[in-house]
Amino acid sequence: MRKFNFIKTSIEGVFIIEPTVFGDERGYFMETFQKNEFEEAGINEYFVQDNQSKSKKGVLRGLHFQYTHPQAKLVRVIKGEVFDVAVDLRKASKTYGKYVGAVLSEENKKQLYVPSGFAHGFLVLSDEAEFTYKCSDFYNHEDEGGIIWNDPEIAIDWPFKNDEIILSDKDKLYKKLSETSTNF
Repeated sequence: MRKFNFIKTSIEGVFIIEPTVFGDERGYFMETFQKNEFEEAGINEYFVQDNQSKSKKGVLRGLHFQYTHPQAKLVRVIKGEVFDVAVDLRKASKTYGKYVGAVLSEENKKQLYVPSGFAHGFLVLSDEAEFTYKCSDFYNHEDEGGIIWNDPEIAIDWPFKNDEIILSDKDKLYKKLSETSTNF
């Protein structure tokens, strides 16, 4: 019996992953990663770091990437709900500059697999959210880059109005994709 449903998205290599949830009156159990099934689906990542964050409603984190140590990510929400986004930065890709967005929540238990060569970000939709993710390379502060969240060329359809979004000082300073040099 397969434990995951791997749903292809409009961008090659990005998957929405639905785990099989075994539940009863006591609660539930699910696997969130299983190397063999992920490899069968074409996801051959070696994850080296797990991260977790907590944010309040309206917080937008992103759009982040690393220049020379790109990270593939397997992301999910363990509390609350977010709108999660992956932007294709692979210059040779037919979907360069396009994005995939998905609602991830503690209720739907969906995950998003974001390959390396993508910018990633999310917007918290619930009062608060706890977000966890696996990374295929270590975080490197000096290597960090980003794209401004409201780049009109990417045109992400964020589900909040601009004045409802809360950004870090760092995320406010990012430039548009056309003004950012990447080597993916």
